[in-house]
Amino acid sequence: MMNEKSPLDMTGCNRRTFLKKAAVGLGYFALTGLSIAKKWDADRPNILFAFADDWGWPYAGAYGEPTIKTPAFDRIAKEGLLFTHAFVSSPSCTPCRGSLLSGQHFWRLGHGANLHSILPAEIPVYPELISQAGYFVGHTGKGWGPGRRGERKQNPAGPTFKSFEKFLQERPKGKPFCFWFGSSDPHRGYNPKLRKEMGINPDDVQVAPFFPDATAVREDIADYYAEVQRFDNDVGGLVEKLERIGELDNTVVIVSGDHGMPFPRCKTNLYDCGVRVPLAVRWPEKVRAGRKVSDLVSLVDLAPTFLEIAGAAVPEQMTGRSLLSILKSDKQGLVDSQREYVFFGRERHCPCQEEPISGGYPMRAVRTHDFLYIRNFLPERWPAGTPNYERAYKDKSWLGDCDNGPTKFYMWANRFDATVKPLYDMAFARRASEELYDLKADPHQMRNVAGESVYMQTKIKLREKLMEELRRTNDPRVLGRGDEFDDYPYYGGFPSWPGRETIDKYKNR
Repeated sequence: MMNEKSPLDMTGCNRRTFLKKAAVGLGYFALTGLSIAKKWDADRPNILFAFADDWGWPYAGAYGEPTIKTPAFDRIAKEGLLFTHAFVSSPSCTPCRGSLLSGQHFWRLGHGANLHSILPAEIPVYPELISQAGYFVGHTGKGWGPGRRGERKQNPAGPTFKSFEKFLQERPKGKPFCFWFGSSDPHRGYNPKLRKEMGINPDDVQVAPFFPDATAVREDIADYYAEVQRFDNDVGGLVEKLERIGELDNTVVIVSGDHGMPFPRCKTNLYDCGVRVPLAVRWPEKVRAGRKVSDLVSLVDLAPTFLEIAGAAVPEQMTGRSLLSILKSDKQGLVDSQREYVFFGRERHCPCQEEPISGGYPMRAVRTHDFLYIRNFLPERWPAGTPNYERAYKDKSWLGDCDNGPTKFYMWANRFDATVKPLYDMAFARRASEELYDLKADPHQMRNVAGESVYMQTKIKLREKLMEELRRTNDPRVLGRGDEFDDYPYYGGFPSWPGRETIDKYKNR
């Protein structure tokens, strides 16, 4: 029979026993943290994690993007390790950040699987555990969220500091630190003045084939590039600060983003433009410089990695697998033969379906190097929210799982044009219950081959692999409790209909 334990109970015990075990584990760290610190502080490295908001792959110079300038990220990659196939657990801010902090698939986080939610206090997060193990912990900017703390006394990313410099000033002498730098770039909205200051010409940007190649779209992408470059400038400042105080080489520096760009078919979607992210790690003592690794990895793997680096125990609940062996390896390309699959998905981003539906668009996926398989559990719903804002569950919510902006406005205004309609439909129209993409033949995932007989065995194999993982990790969506995700409260806003006057500005622009 199928095991229908709570997603918060991953060790074979009931919920009450799980909570006791979590408390005992934290208590253990509290009692032993001092002795651990005394033993390890001399050789435990600092950890600096720089995390961008809505920064997706491949928007960095290190990945060959010719227009965008990211010298700080490129330096981390050159002097360390560049991951070419890193993915998030969910392409939505709150669940991605919750899964990263907890080291668990997003669907195991209860309320925290949704945007604008609460991350249940009983779920251990690595900043708490690493603090108990003797590290000085903190964050600045955007940590976990958006959402409400609930019973937590502080943001799950750690105590809040005004700046990295202030954090370093308050750090006890000789104590290793673990710091989260959370940027709000390159999240919308954008200021066109910034792209001009950054010297970015819209004529030079790379327009993906799932976007119309129009002036409004090019300018929108250029604005996105500008904020990516501003984030990179901030990362450069962090690195320079560590160099000035002589601690750069004693610090593991990790740089990444929480999901793809806030454009149609990207953020909130399970295609590469939604779930694939930049990831680079610099650690001179352990990581050989100049390596590129193509293993399929998830940001869920970072929590156990950080804990192992700190010499702290990794909780049994964590589904992520430490990257430490990959970091220490001298190999390039494929390093760990067991990393054949990576899993991700989505529940409710915004409550933007039509009345009376308060839920989202539930999806799960498995990706290999050759194929992407997506299961859309409720294909009768709208994948990006309803286009019919007059009938929306939330007043005037309009395609609410896609951020408002020029590219969205352009695609809507010109959705009946022959060249735009296929792209509009790929982004906003209803989808089949199963999607399969041949990544070698179709790297941008624009042709669903799930119904083609030649791919039948591949589809069945990947479907079974996905369902096996979902059952193994107690996903409520496949255990008959998927409505739980729809019923959780939502504490945020949503993209709404901007008005005909705004839309008309983008007609044939």
